[in-house]
Amino acid sequence: MIRILRFHWQLYLRTAVLVAAALLLAPHCGGLVRTLLRAAAIPAIFWFVSSLLVSWYVYDRSSLSGLRWLPRWLSRKPARWLNLHAGLDDASAVLARLFPRAEGRVLDIFDPAEMTEPSIHEARRAVRAAADGARTRWSALPIATASLDAAFLIFTAHELRRHASRVQLFRELARALRAGGSILLVEHLRDWRNFLAFGPGFLHFLPERAWRRAANDARLRVRADFTVTPFVHVFVLERTV
Repeated sequence: MIRILRFHWQLYLRTAVLVAAALLLAPHCGGLVRTLLRAAAIPAIFWFVSSLLVSWYVYDRSSLSGLRWLPRWLSRKPARWLNLHAGLDDASAVLARLFPRAEGRVLDIFDPAEMTEPSIHEARRAVRAAADGARTRWSALPIATASLDAAFLIFTAHELRRHASRVQLFRELARALRAGGSILLVEHLRDWRNFLAFGPGFLHFLPERAWRRAANDARLRVRADFTVTPFVHVFVLERTV
């Protein structure tokens, strides 16, 4: 939760200032304006609080971060796996503990031309994400064909804001998978649950149909999908050919 607040501090600060201004001005305004100011402040306060509480629950208290649910959804225990991130990587160390005898590789696919949302740029600045040898181009991954048993996209793929870019990333991962290999895609969805939790911020997420369409266009099929908490969805993808 602290990290969410840190990455989005400007948004939270603006919200707090606007809410305070609305509540301070309301008593000095006429009836209709006073009512509108107070009515606007109520959902802003609710989402300010709910977004932080849901973030605390999802990232700090739920089973999500430990990934103990993950191995049973793979078709086999991986000998080689890949984790892709965009500068925020909380999963790789956990994956290494889950699969201690496997060969794991971690790549940073951040692309400022494609990943245009201010939040990811602020997040990278806040954690001082390094542009080291692990940084690579998402559209041409330096991974040999048919060399992976599993690939993980954990809160990363939505940073590619164009459908065609997501399809290309999926195609690259499909190319790198061995027969029977799996891609685990973990994302918040643009649905009513995340709307209640994050308000207009849920527009940063993508609807379920967008992920299914991208998978289909990349010739991947959804072998399974399920939720981890009401707010996080997991898709298990595999090649169709």
